Amino acid sequence: MANLQPTRLRLRPSEHRALLFFGDLLMAIVSVFAAAYTFREYRRYLLVADGFKPGVIERLLENDFTPFWFYLLPLIWLLLMVELYEPHTAANWRKTIRGITIAAFLGLVIYSLVFIIRVEPTSLPRVGVGAFLLYASLLTLLWRLLYIRFYSSAGQLRHFIVVGAGKAGHTLAKVYIDQNPPPFNLVGYVDDDPQKLGSKVLDFPVISQSFDLLDIVEKYKISDVVVAVSGVIQGTTFQTILDAQEQGVEVMRMPTLYEEMTGRVPIHHLESDWIIRSFTDQARVSGMYLLVKRLLDVIGGFVGLLIFFILFPVVALAIIVDSGFPVFYSQPRSGQGGKVFKIYKYRTMHKDAEADGEVRPTEENDPRVTRVGDFLRKVRLDELPQFWNILLGEMSLVGPRAERPELVASFQKKVPFYRARLLAKPGLTGWAQINYGYVATVRDTEVKIEYDLYYIKHRSLIMDFNIILRTISTVLSRSGR
Repeated sequence: MANLQPTRLRLRPSEHRALLFFGDLLMAIVSVFAAAYTFREYRRYLLVADGFKPGVIERLLENDFTPFWFYLLPLIWLLLMVELYEPHTAANWRKTIRGITIAAFLGLVIYSLVFIIRVEPTSLPRVGVGAFLLYASLLTLLWRLLYIRFYSSAGQLRHFIVVGAGKAGHTLAKVYIDQNPPPFNLVGYVDDDPQKLGSKVLDFPVISQSFDLLDIVEKYKISDVVVAVSGVIQGTTFQTILDAQEQGVEVMRMPTLYEEMTGRVPIHHLESDWIIRSFTDQARVSGMYLLVKRLLDVIGGFVGLLIFFILFPVVALAIIVDSGFPVFYSQPRSGQGGKVFKIYKYRTMHKDAEADGEVRPTEENDPRVTRVGDFLRKVRLDELPQFWNILLGEMSLVGPRAERPELVASFQKKVPFYRARLLAKPGLTGWAQINYGYVATVRDTEVKIEYDLYYIKHRSLIMDFNIILRTISTVLSRSGR
């Protein structure tokens, strides 16, 4: 069999995000210069309408400088677009149009607020800002639609075959079906169990056994082989997979593909030594990362407490009027390594929320939550007192949610690897919080722990900044969890 050429345009999620970022940045830079030109021509039109002569007009325009901050608008635009940097979100044209529309609207609202409290009336070129938002919206939309076309085309070129039609293979099929649009073509499965031949994993056929893998690769133009074998893999199967790799096919394990598609770790499909290999290796988190992260926590803690003191009179009065005293409440929570500390929050539930003494996680539309408390939770204002915990070093700006020791003890008996989330310091916000809603069932808890473990495994300063920016977007849209 002739060697296969590696499929072109095989990009990882991080590479997709980089492509999206640089494309958006280019569109924003073009937009800001186009907006500056539009503003200049608008000024020329006004001067002509006022009867100024051409020579005078040119001299006035030469002295009419565009403020420096105007050229920082591309950076602000990128921040407003932060929700659209997940590849699967960016590949959906409905979500893309919605995200760009929201970004333009928020930009207009922010500028309007700044314009109202401006100091120098001539320092804010309204026409220039409006033109930038218009150009940036249109050019970014055009670029993103081209990206979606590219993403779909690249996905059509990638043909996947899965080795193993068992539990891990079923999980992969379920995740694949939820992708819209699909990132690749899932051709089917190969499995060495003769009883599975001719059957289907959801809608995908079990084509043959592993000894036919090379023929299947050639027949279906397979670009990627996914190994979803639970337990020990047979030597002949392993050798066949290696032979396919030598032919130019990319080989990956099921957990790796699961992480790429979902941003989660598949806790039910991990080897027994996974925690040791993935988490306890100290080289995964550098001392410099921890140092910079702590520095950012201290700075963020001081800024957060400043906001807390500014808003305290209004928030405290609202709580008292709605449901009386106390304004605050504290609870023991499990921190890094299981160390218990006391967390501080604004009270958002009725005073007898746990009168029976039973510890229960908060659910969506929880009847224990007060009217003011519901609003505080949606905009995350109830968590402002936790900046004190951050300053003390008990929490971080970003990390897994700090849970009550009773819930930790309960969930670690039901959810695989649950206690592994205590390897990192708990955070005010986190990967699970921005990607998933309230936890009401054990299955919800499993999904959240998958997000938490993904964060712990892949944490970096760039990921932390992304989570913080997406949290700000969540606060502005009042969709807090």
